[in-house]
Amino acid sequence: MQELQFIENSTIYKLEPEAWYDVLLKIIIPYRTLMYPKPYTWPVILFLKYLNTSEIISCIKSWSGSLKHERPKFIRLVFMTLFKIFIENEVNLHIFEIEITVDYFDYYNDIFELILQNTTFIYNIKNLKLHIGDDSLRHRNISSDEHILIRNRILQIINSHQNFKEISFYYDYYPLYQSLLNDYNYSNTLKSIILYHVDFEGITNLTEIFEQLHVLESVHILDCISLNISFVQQIINLTKPFKLKSLLVDRLSQIEPLELLLRKSGDYLENFGFDFPNTNGKPLLLQQLLELTVKYCKNINYLYLSGIVSQITYLVLKLIENNQNLNYLFISTGFDSTKIECGSIILQNLGQILPSKLEYLNLFLAIEESDFEIFLKNSQDTFIRKLLFYSSISQNILPSIKEHIMKKKRTKYLATVIPSSEEALLFDECTDLMSLDDEVKEFGLYNIELLDES
Repeated sequence: MQELQFIENSTIYKLEPEAWYDVLLKIIIPYRTLMYPKPYTWPVILFLKYLNTSEIISCIKSWSGSLKHERPKFIRLVFMTLFKIFIENEVNLHIFEIEITVDYFDYYNDIFELILQNTTFIYNIKNLKLHIGDDSLRHRNISSDEHILIRNRILQIINSHQNFKEISFYYDYYPLYQSLLNDYNYSNTLKSIILYHVDFEGITNLTEIFEQLHVLESVHILDCISLNISFVQQIINLTKPFKLKSLLVDRLSQIEPLELLLRKSGDYLENFGFDFPNTNGKPLLLQQLLELTVKYCKNINYLYLSGIVSQITYLVLKLIENNQNLNYLFISTGFDSTKIECGSIILQNLGQILPSKLEYLNLFLAIEESDFEIFLKNSQDTFIRKLLFYSSISQNILPSIKEHIMKKKRTKYLATVIPSSEEALLFDECTDLMSLDDEVKEFGLYNIELLDES
């Protein structure tokens, strides 16, 4: 194994060969990639199954900081050398996620060049996933040369893999997105497209792009901008189904585009949510959105509902009741004067409409003790694997939790965050059960693990 060395300002920095064991132990092994028994030995890298480029860089930065070597040149060199080791040892990855962000453009040019010189590495990966963009992309002018270089490198990587299945676009850098979708034929491989915070304004060739994707199984639209008639009309014009699996909304100015979209694709929708901490005086639009979701979407598995106000509380309950495939549920009321009323209505009516089993339930409500008792009694036939309660008012609900959840073993994982007083809530001084050793032990007797979710 080689020595790692670079010179900066006349100072020589070295990482001796034996130190690479330390690199693997502190960077790779904690990084959820292995199923390998201790003690760890050098062949441990042969058991790598998952790599994410941005996560690896973050791990290297953290590790190098502990050595006081937190210099971009050193981090870049370690990153490059690690990939050389992966390639030389013929690591066979199940999943390789390439996240291209502004901060690490130079790093990616290094590994792209290395990978393209060793195409067997990329060809043997079972699932290649590409994520392009971050928030800072919107605030940086990328030169045409950089644009062309990034595009060409990506296309070469995809071509080398020959079985590219998933692509994600983050934030708005549409010229790059459009060129990638136009310049490569994914028609018989691409199965999933994820769009996060992408601005759809000015996009005009969606119909053409989606018509040629013959095996596309899912599209995910997450908190995107300009979800307008022009965009949706291109979806409506498709001669094939548009398999919209996720729709998360954090802004709402028009309801007609969403109505057209849900009418065409509501049957496919599995993940739905909105996040409106402040409804900005538009509860009517939110009400209309929920009415459309109730009407067109019956197969929802994941619901994230944040910013519920009194006008829509019963529609929220109806949406939950209509979707018996539901497995993940997050409910949070707004922080206006109706939060206690909303919390009360939800707790009094939620328990009896839940499915018999949930993987995850998170309630961020104003929890009154009497309403909480009603919820627990009405939901006594539901097992919830991971259960989280966050109360936005001070109430003693612990006795009810012990009586109806702990003793009946109705969950596997539990977290509660409760303010000791209204003043404590204002100053973010809340108590969670995980911080109380006696409670951890008591719940442990019932095989319930307390979590720190504060």
